[in-house]
Amino acid sequence: MSILKVENIKKSFGNIEVLKDISFTLEKGEVLSIIGSSGSGKTTLLRCLNFLESAEQGKIFVDDDLLVDFATDSSQKDSQLRQKRLNFGLVFQSFNLFPQYSILKNLTLAVQLLEDVKKNNKEKLKEIDNRAIELLKRVGLEDKVNAYPCELSGGQQQRVAIARALMLSPKILCFDEPTSALDPELTGEVLRVIRELRDGDTTMIIVTHEMNFAKNVSDKVIFMADGIIEETGNPTDLFENPQSPRLKEFLSSSLKD
Repeated sequence: MSILKVENIKKSFGNIEVLKDISFTLEKGEVLSIIGSSGSGKTTLLRCLNFLESAEQGKIFVDDDLLVDFATDSSQKDSQLRQKRLNFGLVFQSFNLFPQYSILKNLTLAVQLLEDVKKNNKEKLKEIDNRAIELLKRVGLEDKVNAYPCELSGGQQQRVAIARALMLSPKILCFDEPTSALDPELTGEVLRVIRELRDGDTTMIIVTHEMNFAKNVSDKVIFMADGIIEETGNPTDLFENPQSPRLKEFLSSSLKD
């Protein structure tokens, strides 16, 4: 049974078609990497999956249940969107941490608000704090519980962002170019955490420009070009024996860089 099925997603901005009939499936525990040049539609697809953008057409199924039919669900309430977003966790390329809050508060705030936990419910607040601390340990930052984002390196902030995305126990964890805002020496620590999540059977979709990482960590790779899925397959076939001339050109350019 597929944990995620995407059918015929179409998205335009004005007269520009950004996504043209996108369909794919993902099994539980699989890692899907999405690669392609800037402007190919990768991030827009991720934003549609997380309901940060609304497509004109297409369906999304999670665990074989219809989550949304964009053609008929165009006027969803904010409360409905929030509930649907809980199926997905999203790690942004620019971290998006709250600078005014401690690292612990960055992890716990959304859970407290979502569950409407009152300040006098000490037991529940402690439970949420403990979960946050365990996730910070998982990403190697348990010593930064009381620090603030400005006191952390970019790599550390991105690891905090990953832990925050995991706080709501999403079925699918999505990454939008998780290392693009980092210096090369900080990229490795973030990629290491993602590899560890993969070993822990986390289902992930990763938009990335790191070709070697995509090749080594993915179960499936999608190459997008001009709003379509130009080629898809397992990493070995796609990277070592590409069929599409556009993919061959993209890989030649990427690996050269």
